[in-house]
Amino acid sequence: MANAYTDIASGASLGTNLVKTAYDRLVEFNLRTQPFYRQIADKRPAQQSMPGQTIVFNMYVDLAPAVTPLNEVVDPDTVAIPQTTQVSVTLQEYGNAALATRKLRLFALSDVDPAIADIVTFNMLDSLDNVIRDVVRQGSQVIREVGGVMKPVGVASATNTVTATDVFQSRDVRAAVAKLRALGVMPQSGSDFVGYMHPDQSYDLRSQTSNAEWRPPAMYSDASRIWSGSVGQYEGVEWIESPRVYRATDGASSAPVYRALVFGKQALAEAVAQEPGVVFGPITDRLNRFRPIGWYGVLGWSIYRDQSIVRIETSTSLQ
Repeated sequence: MANAYTDIASGASLGTNLVKTAYDRLVEFNLRTQPFYRQIADKRPAQQSMPGQTIVFNMYVDLAPAVTPLNEVVDPDTVAIPQTTQVSVTLQEYGNAALATRKLRLFALSDVDPAIADIVTFNMLDSLDNVIRDVVRQGSQVIREVGGVMKPVGVASATNTVTATDVFQSRDVRAAVAKLRALGVMPQSGSDFVGYMHPDQSYDLRSQTSNAEWRPPAMYSDASRIWSGSVGQYEGVEWIESPRVYRATDGASSAPVYRALVFGKQALAEAVAQEPGVVFGPITDRLNRFRPIGWYGVLGWSIYRDQSIVRIETSTSLQ
């Protein structure tokens, strides 16, 4: 007579009910990248007249240089002070919410309440970062690599002419810094401007430079100058590396095009009616089973000084 095994394979054996699938009760969060675009918004209302949905900033315009010598006996004509230029920021409501049931909280193998709060909080930071990114990347000053040639600011070019071999070059950084300095733009970090680039762009840029040309953050004499995410200083720019830098396959033959950004001061204006924050809503159902949690804020952004932003469009060798 054949042996009968007490195992987990046969349907009638002891192991059928006693050996079960086990789960790790520690549930990990998704991979996340650090939001950072809001730190560039350094212009805010200083003397706002009243609450309103649209906040208007005014900037004086200087007189043209008076270079003609005066006539000793002729009283010069007066000139009118030019009209101010205006920048408007329209405030919008932003938010998101989740509604967890009591049954989920009672039956889940892991404590879901702190996880939901964490997910909602990151969603707030992530969402607003994307809103700001789509504002600042609309500046009019663009440098592009096209067919192996740099097209500086003011030279006609188009995103769909950037080819797959048009990678980030040191000359692009030098041209951006030269443009900002020529316009009198104030640096963001000491004597340096601040730049955002994608890790793929960073690979190309750092591959064609020597490490000696990079100044790592640890070498800064003033620790307060180190921006969140900084990978070092190069060619007058403190560089922040992040996959949040915008990319799209809108180059020549659908080549990926990355939008690195170099900023001076007052590039971005921000107005806030209500600072974004996590909101725990009231439990209003009859049996107190549904617990709402979300985030909410009322604020907006606009480019304040277009001269303070240079966008650098390149592809990458990492394809």
